[in-house]
Amino acid sequence: MNEAGQPIEQRFQRGDTDLCYFEWGNPGDQTILMVHATGFHARCWDKTIAALPTGYHIVAVDQRGHGRSAKPDNLSDWSLAARDLAALVNGLDLNNLIGVGHSMGAHVLVQIASALPERFERLVLIDPTIADPKIYKNPPGFADIDPGQNPVSRRRNHWDSPQAMFTAFKDRHPFNLWQTDVLMDYCRYGLLPAHDADGGEGFVLACPPYLEASVYEGFRLVDPYPFVERISLPVAILRAQMAEDDVTAVRDFANSPTWPDLVNSFANAKELYIPELSHFMPMQDPERIAGYIASGL
Repeated sequence: MNEAGQPIEQRFQRGDTDLCYFEWGNPGDQTILMVHATGFHARCWDKTIAALPTGYHIVAVDQRGHGRSAKPDNLSDWSLAARDLAALVNGLDLNNLIGVGHSMGAHVLVQIASALPERFERLVLIDPTIADPKIYKNPPGFADIDPGQNPVSRRRNHWDSPQAMFTAFKDRHPFNLWQTDVLMDYCRYGLLPAHDADGGEGFVLACPPYLEASVYEGFRLVDPYPFVERISLPVAILRAQMAEDDVTAVRDFANSPTWPDLVNSFANAKELYIPELSHFMPMQDPERIAGYIASGL
């Protein structure tokens, strides 16, 4: 899809929903709706989108609190991210969608496809953050969530430039697994001028560390399985490398958070297990992932 060039940056505002999204291609063509993972942004899909065949209309969304979308105080309630995305799908009157979600973005996509099945043709769930069903039993209350206790909340927030961020990350696991041009997109579009955020110099993360931490802290609060059980659409699951043990899984974000038996929880799903790729498979091999999106496996 190289001829599509740079996307058009758009804004969708309705009620409490205030999202930035990016649009490639002709709106008259079939739409692929792309939903990124926690802490990322819509432009992390750039190289995947460039590798897609021609003839698609692409809408890639900055989820609430991410990228250039509005920043609420907390992101622990994943149902609000789904509410925002559903409002955008309805507001833009998107139909015949190929829904593509990565990680937490796949969880959000499952929620809205369950509520709006008539607007989707099929789903591609890239290493979805949908764990063993027992994980969601007896979750903590929202009042018990403290993002400040999560180490992600202490991420470095201020940077002199996107290049400085790239240089700091390029040899660090798991970013050293990524294609360098994808990592540069993550840095280039994942920072905002500091004077827009807190009056400082340089740049700050477009998803503030405290908000990113609140997403991780809320992962058990919205049980995805009632939504999964209502979906009869064709679903393709790409599942990444598994951790050798639970401790490694928690400490290394490169490992898959997807329950291996998830494919059997959907009425109409197939899975491709790709152990040679990490949880960040769209960043490692965007061309390969684009092929799976187009073919549905």
